[in-house]
Formats: sequence, structure tokens, C-alpha cells
Amino acid sequence: LLLRWRRRRALWRKVAAAQERQERSLVRMEAAAHRFREQHPSVNPVSILSLPLPELSEKLRDGSLPPDHVFYAYVGKALQIATETNCITEFLQESESQLHKVKQMEKQGLLYGVPVSIKDSIDCQGHDSTLGFIKHLHKPAAEDSVVVQVLKRQGAIPFVKTNVPQSLISYDCNNLIFGQTRNPLLFTRSPGGSSGGEGALIGGGGSILGIGTDVGGSLRFPAAFCGICAIKPTGNRLSKRGVVSGIIGQKAVAAAVGPMAKDVESLALCMRALLCKDMFSLDSTVPPLPFNEEVYSSTKPLRIGYYETDFFTMPSPAMRRAVRETKQLLEEAGHTLVPFELTNVDHVVFNYCVRGMFADGGRSFVKKFKGELEKGGAALFIWLAKAPRCLKTLLFWISKPFVPRFSGIIRSMEENTVDEVWNLHQEIEDFRHQFIAQWNKLNLDVMLCPMLGPALGIGYPAKLSVAISYTMLYNALDFPAGVVPVTLVTDEDEEQLKGYKGYYRDWWDRTLPKAFRGSVGMPVAVQCVALPWQEELCLRFMKEVETL
Repeated sequence: LLLRWRRRRALWRKVAAAQERQERSLVRMEAAAHRFREQHPSVNPVSILSLPLPELSEKLRDGSLPPDHVFYAYVGKALQIATETNCITEFLQESESQLHKVKQMEKQGLLYGVPVSIKDSIDCQGHDSTLGFIKHLHKPAAEDSVVVQVLKRQGAIPFVKTNVPQSLISYDCNNLIFGQTRNPLLFTRSPGGSSGGEGALIGGGGSILGIGTDVGGSLRFPAAFCGICAIKPTGNRLSKRGVVSGIIGQKAVAAAVGPMAKDVESLALCMRALLCKDMFSLDSTVPPLPFNEEVYSSTKPLRIGYYETDFFTMPSPAMRRAVRETKQLLEEAGHTLVPFELTNVDHVVFNYCVRGMFADGGRSFVKKFKGELEKGGAALFIWLAKAPRCLKTLLFWISKPFVPRFSGIIRSMEENTVDEVWNLHQEIEDFRHQFIAQWNKLNLDVMLCPMLGPALGIGYPAKLSVAISYTMLYNALDFPAGVVPVTLVTDEDEEQLKGYKGYYRDWWDRTLPKAFRGSVGMPVAVQCVALPWQEELCLRFMKEVETL
């Protein structure tokens, strides 16, 4: 007991030291912004912060806007949003040195002088990638991740790292080290996760461009909850070298690195900048596919599949309305909308996604929490992973008639043999081909889909793990998928929510409407999806939705 007490005390000291470092980072940001204001009292940060990224980058490149004006304007705004939402874990102090290097660059990249925020799990040299784990503190990365190296070569200035949920396997944003991040639009709401710090910072206007990751919706949830845009590319379109995964080594559910920004044009500019020779030479496993301008700028009418529900998670009234209104606007603009029938989403969620990620019965996942002071929002998965097989079997048969989704999770958390894992990978591959065949039979270009929303109340995502069905489907398929905000929750949506029952009428279905309640005025998004490696078409579709 004494040894355990001493070990826990040592862990709490590490947490306290990390929190002090976070506080010092904010103090440094305040000092840097204050120093610049005193030296340049005539600079108006509001006019700089109001510029969209394409216009800002153009002004930076033509010299009409100095990089230091932009940098310190965003440092000041980021500090304000961090104070309100607790989204920043660390100020990258070397960013001021990077600013001076950028000003001396002979060749200006597409992101010349643009301040960029970076998710905690993406390596930046000399800084921790904690994933909310105490064991990862004081273990600074030896070098920048490939995506950060490419950003710097394009003239961008990574300036802060942002908060994540413990382990990343959550769509909230809370951990014991840095605490809960709040939604900038409504502080009682979650910003989404796991790229929640990015969502909060960009949604609040404290960053113009951010880089996050997505293995089940981790880019798309924060974008939808905070009213911004994001794209999850095909898994290997952008390099994941130097990006720390929540579950290392699993291949069943494709993770991806992607950008987040206020608008679609900014996402396109970021993809244009990243898909360059530097990316392909620094990581030769990334296919050398430069950004296809012809596809992105095309005005050809699209043939668009759509669905309003996946028959697994009943959409909120606002989600359903968002798809219907977007469908109508697209039809009026001359596009063809075709109903798409989704089937067996429950099988995809449990047998491909949950089983694929926890194929070893969750043992490697549980190992990550060894020696930690808390288990975050993953308590159910950890408990199931640790439970004896006989207890899981008993629970499965007892719960199957009454709570089929719980029994599905129990079954998918069983340990698999190597042979079973190989068969699972083959099943997922077959499913992808079947889905693509259905897509091609309808001769579709892209797909319009619901996106979970509005933002859930803080703490609810941990209670509603099943609600990832709309996003995780496209990680299992490894399709590019983007999110665009299209409407706000109305009083009528709120009234209709009173009749929400769900498809299973289980505990999760009774909890979801409570998580949505009280959201009038909050943003609701739709998902835009394309076939693998067609990010430019996905962005083109997102741009069309945004414009309409």
C-alpha cells in the first residue's frame, strides 16, 4: 500500500508539472502578444483575423501583409480561446524562431506565413505527444512528423499543440492531465473528439488551419460540433509517419491525417500544399498523387447518392432536416439525387469496427492504461477486455434479447486467433467491394450522408459510444469523407426531439435525446463522401454544398 501510495503521488507530481508547463505556455503567449502590440500599436488584429485563409495567404505571399502581424494576431486570439475553452496544451516557443526563418525564405510555399495548430498526437520535435497519458509526459519527440515537416517547407508556422481525450478512442475531449475542453459556441457542450482541441480553437477563431487525425470520426465530430469544416482523406493519402495512434498496429479500421478549417477552400489549399514532392520523398509509402485541380474546379453536374438514416442510430430531427434541405438545394442547382440503401450497419459497427480495433480482446488497449490514474471514457471497453470469457459469454446470452447492441459489443470484444483476424480483414475487403459495386450500379459520383449533431453535452459521448455509426462506416470502408455545417437547430427541431424513440429503444436510445436537448442555435452538418483516392471530388462536392 505504501509503495502504491508513493507511485500515485509521483504520478500526481508529473500531472502537476505538466499543468504548470501548460500555464507557462499561456503566459508566454500573453507576453509575446503583448510585446508585439506595444511595438506595433497601429496593427489591427481584427481585420487580419477576419480574412479567410486563401485571401490571407495571398496577402502574405504578395507582401501586403507581414507574417509577424498575422502570427501575433493569432497568438493573441488563440490565447483568448484557450482561456475560454481549455483547448491548448502547449505553445511551441520555437514558432517565433520559425517565423524569422520564414521571413528569410527564398521560395515562398503555398502556406507562407500561415500559423497552424497541431493535434497533441502529431509529433513536433522537442514536444510530448501525450494522448492524455501520464506515461507519455517528458518523452519529447526526436523529430517532426512528416506532415509537420511538409507544413514548414511550405512556409507554415506550427504554433500550438491542442488537447485530446485520453487514448484518442473517444469523441469527447477530456483527460486527467489537461482537463476538459469546452465547445467555443456553448461551454456546456463537448467540442467533439478526438481532435477536440483543434475543433474548439478553430471554431473559436484562434487558429485559421489545424491538422488532426481520424479513426472513427475524430476530425468530423469536432468539425460538426464546432461549426467548421474538415476532411478525412483516404487512409494513406497523407503521411502518418510520426503520428501516434490510439491503437498501434491495427489495420482493420483505417486511420487518416487531415485538415480542419473554417471553410472548404481552406481545406483545398492545405491539401494542395501537402500533396507535394516533399511529402512523397519524405514518406515513399504515400502514393505520389498531386492535387488534381481539374477535378476540384469542375462544374459538371454531379450524380449524388443520399440517405437520411443508417437504421442504427436514429438521426435527431435537425440531422434529418439538414440532409433533406441540402438534397433539395442540390436538386435545384441541377444535380441528380439518388436514394442509397444502407443495410447491416450494426454488423459493420460490431464485427468490423469494434472487433477490428480490439481483435486481441482489447489486451493491447488495456495495457496502455496500466499505471495510469484514471481510465477516462473507455471504462466499458476496459472492463469488457478484462472480464473472464465465461462472464462475457453469460452476459452475451442474457443481454441479447433485451439489449442487442450491448450483446454485440460483448461479442466483438472476444479475443481472435490469427486465422480469425485474417478472415476478418478479408471480410472487410469483400464488404468494401460490395459497397463500391452498389455505388457503381447507381452510377454515383459522391454521397450525401447525415452527420451526428448537434454537439452533445459534456460527458455524454462517453455514455454514447454506439453513436459513431455515421462516421466510422467510412473508416471501415476507407473512403474520403468531409463535413460541412449547413444549418442551425431550430425551436421546431427541439420540439420534435421530444418524440425521439430510437431504433432499439435501449439505454443508449433513451440517453441520446438528453444529450441533444437545449441546442437551439447550434450548428448541424452533413457528411460528403467520395470513393477512395478521390479527395478532390469530395472537396468539390463539399464546396458545392457550402456555396448552396
